[in-house]
Amino acid sequence: MSSPRAIFKKSAMKSNFRMCLNPGNIGASFDQATLLEMAIKYGYRAISPYPKELAEMETSTISELLAKMKANDITWGSTNLPIDFRNDEKKFREDMTGLVEVAEAISKVGGTRMNTWIMPTHDLYTYNENFKLHRNRLKEAANVIGHYGIRLGLEYVGPKTLMARSKYSFIRTMAEAKELISAMGEPNVGFVLDTFHWYCAGETKTDILTLDKSDIVTVDLNDARTGFTVDEQTDGKRELPLATGVIPIKEFMEGIAQIGYDGPIRAEPFNQPLRDMEDELAVETTYKAMKKAFDLINQ
Repeated sequence: MSSPRAIFKKSAMKSNFRMCLNPGNIGASFDQATLLEMAIKYGYRAISPYPKELAEMETSTISELLAKMKANDITWGSTNLPIDFRNDEKKFREDMTGLVEVAEAISKVGGTRMNTWIMPTHDLYTYNENFKLHRNRLKEAANVIGHYGIRLGLEYVGPKTLMARSKYSFIRTMAEAKELISAMGEPNVGFVLDTFHWYCAGETKTDILTLDKSDIVTVDLNDARTGFTVDEQTDGKRELPLATGVIPIKEFMEGIAQIGYDGPIRAEPFNQPLRDMEDELAVETTYKAMKKAFDLINQ
């Protein structure tokens, strides 16, 4: 009987995607070494870096970790940008003082990706005020991590149900996010492309084809709940890929394959039954769902 990894290798030859294990997204928790073991056991081809843990690792331990990753053809996925850029200046400045340390920890092991999200509303700032705040602060952060060879992915958040969350509306589509990225003017900034937000924003494969593969830093693969229209979907409740068939995931996968995307793809379902599972079972369940999605274009 073939192992999960052997099965994955056979199917993955037709695409260059890397299924990434990000345990926090599925309610699991592992240290960095155990995360790698889980990836090897179940067939993932990328793992999320833990900057704090990596910063504290002995050089010999890091060398062993990297050698095992190389031997099993596993690379790094993305990690969160560790700054609060949405609110007051004091907090932003405090967080920025630690950004270099995080960037150093990631870059010393060969990591090249960070990500954050753009909330589509704000209580205090009008669209233009919020645009300037995001442009200036994220530009500064991108410039810092860019010196360490790290790219920054921005995730627009698409559900219309969030638009009533605060007084002023903001970015919720790919087109608007493109305007922000262009205004920032930093070459290491791109997208976190999420199937759920892509679907909720009313976008199609055509929108994906306006991108170059270098425009995408990482990809999140999810499905949406049944019994709700696209405008009724809520951000914190999603499904694993192909669990419902609500989101046209094949169209999405074909789009990113057509532009040549070859980076990490992770699941981010915010799904309570998955979070309630034992950690290793959640890893296996997520792998099986992701593999079905990968196989849509690998047949």
